[in-house]
Amino acid sequence: MFSRAQVRRVLQWVPGKQRLGVYRFLPFFFVLGGTMEWIMIKVRVGQETFYDVYRRKASERQYQRRLEDAPETELQQSIKIQI
Repeated sequence: MFSRAQVRRVLQWVPGKQRLGVYRFLPFFFVLGGTMEWIMIKVRVGQETFYDVYRRKASERQYQRRLEDAPETELQQSIKIQI
């Protein structure tokens, strides 16, 4: 593991300390986030991307909710008809 002094030394190498302070690391994290997003959109693992899996799971959850809600709706309609 890295010691505190080693980490501090590496962080001192990042330029812009006087002008930007701790915000000097912001561009690095912006680029890192953009890279992660690009990977989730473009890189396929097998035949699916991250968003393919997300859309499929969301669709499955919506279908399950409809199945769970459908019997209640049918029951309410049958009660209205009897009254």
